[in-house]
Amino acid sequence: MARKRLKLGEILQEWNVLSKADADKAAEYGLNNNKRIGEALLELEMADDRNVYKALAEQHGMEYLEVTGSTVSPDARSMLDDKLLKQYQIVPISHEDGVLKVAIGDPLDLDTIDMLRFRIGVGDVVPVVCPPARIREYIDKAVDSPEASIDELSKSLDASVDASLDQDAKEKEDADQDSDAPIIKLLNMMISEAVRTRASDIHVEPMSDRVRVRYRIDGVCIERENIPKRLQNAVTTRMKIMAGVDIAEKRIPQDGRIKLKIGGKQIDFRVSCCPGVHGESIVLRILRGDAAAVGVQQLGFEDEDYERFLRVIKRPNGIFLVTGPTGSGKTTTLYAALQELNRPDKKIITAEDPVEYVFPGMNQCQIREDIGLTFGKVLKSMLRQAPNIILVGEIRDLEVGEIAIQAALTGHLVFSTLHTNDAASALTRLIDLGIKPFLVASSIQAIMAQRLVRKLCMECRRPDESPDPSLMRVCGMTDEMLEGHTVYKAIGCSHCGHSGYRGRQGIFELLLMNSELRELAFNRAGISDIRRVARATGMNTLLQDGQRKILKGITTLEDLARLAQSEIEA
Repeated sequence: MARKRLKLGEILQEWNVLSKADADKAAEYGLNNNKRIGEALLELEMADDRNVYKALAEQHGMEYLEVTGSTVSPDARSMLDDKLLKQYQIVPISHEDGVLKVAIGDPLDLDTIDMLRFRIGVGDVVPVVCPPARIREYIDKAVDSPEASIDELSKSLDASVDASLDQDAKEKEDADQDSDAPIIKLLNMMISEAVRTRASDIHVEPMSDRVRVRYRIDGVCIERENIPKRLQNAVTTRMKIMAGVDIAEKRIPQDGRIKLKIGGKQIDFRVSCCPGVHGESIVLRILRGDAAAVGVQQLGFEDEDYERFLRVIKRPNGIFLVTGPTGSGKTTTLYAALQELNRPDKKIITAEDPVEYVFPGMNQCQIREDIGLTFGKVLKSMLRQAPNIILVGEIRDLEVGEIAIQAALTGHLVFSTLHTNDAASALTRLIDLGIKPFLVASSIQAIMAQRLVRKLCMECRRPDESPDPSLMRVCGMTDEMLEGHTVYKAIGCSHCGHSGYRGRQGIFELLLMNSELRELAFNRAGISDIRRVARATGMNTLLQDGQRKILKGITTLEDLARLAQSEIEA
């Protein structure tokens, strides 16, 4: 009798890639978010794409193959043009005896296979399964190589391009509507590559002899190609036109936005232009809707902190503060909390500067200082809207702090951020702003400090047999702590862009207020006293949480050491 086709989760359980509990959790997540279990597993990072797509191939009785330059035969490649590859995200692998073998990302995409049979006229088309990320990577390199395009631009463009753009940029924009215009093509390729490599920012920085391009990937700037100096004006003017800012104004900073559809997804870019010695520096912040739409489970909490976090955000009133430097993931954490609470019976209002991500079911208000729409004014108006939950982008002055506290004391749950180095510092910071200590003591429910550490690439990480003693010392770890655990080091492969890391995860310090801590806040106690009592009542520090991530093989000593110096001094 034929064997019953197993479900994807069952196959991964057979391979010991997934536990029954994780499979059930992913299935529930997929059901609630209208996603297949494979998509749910990847979003929740419970399995890597190689295992998921190998299991899909096994489930459908198909061959699994990873596309590289060496696996694609020139004969097969010549049968499909670049437009088809990009439109349908497929790669021809081989052509033998009238049979064309094609790599696809979705085994159920029968329409694409039928289209190929009809258009190419071969004897048969046989699909093989390949992770979509590998297909995109091949297409980007083989079809849209940024390096090749820049070489072409260097040869085909001359200084007259700069001059014409300077003289009449608007006229040039109309002339350049052809999508093959070299500058437009270059910028499109640059942006597409940044999105594909999971960059959060694109930095275009004029230097004395060149224009440097860097992508910030997993919080670290990585230098890409250089643009010839003579193309500087053409590139910066084109970017300003796309962002909708004044191309003639080069003396003062300007901000704009770009909306582009890349890989079938609508992506927003926040653009900042800043004058410099060698010309205007332009930074594009890449705003992906799915980047902020993460669940609480994906933030990286340990089990104990996860339960405590859920209890805090489900309280009926009070203030929950998230602290940390710029780029430490504070906004993402607050959005995850709001999505956990976003139900039809709750009214949620946010005041943000700027509103980077729009979520259904929430009332989001954009702060506009230029017309007098400040945090203070918006907050006063919000309280008349009868909300259950309020998000204030940042408590930055006495007025906002006092209104937020009054909202918390009158039955609202208030989320906000503050720029301090750790959780204990937030209490003294609020008092320094001028808020009365008894108000701080009575309204704050919890404070969470956080940082982001880079996650090791699971494809290439290797055990670190002899960890560096100096890094061990900086991270506060001893040989006894390592007993029974494996410490890993970053190596680098094509899957992670040869960095050794892929993605980031939070490390957290969650301080829950109790009667003793409220008494310390009321009496204006020092940070060290607050910190000591918080640790005695169960708070794990940022450093301790980072140590747990190292012992679990999630990150490295080197990456935690980047964040640990201030903690050691404290």
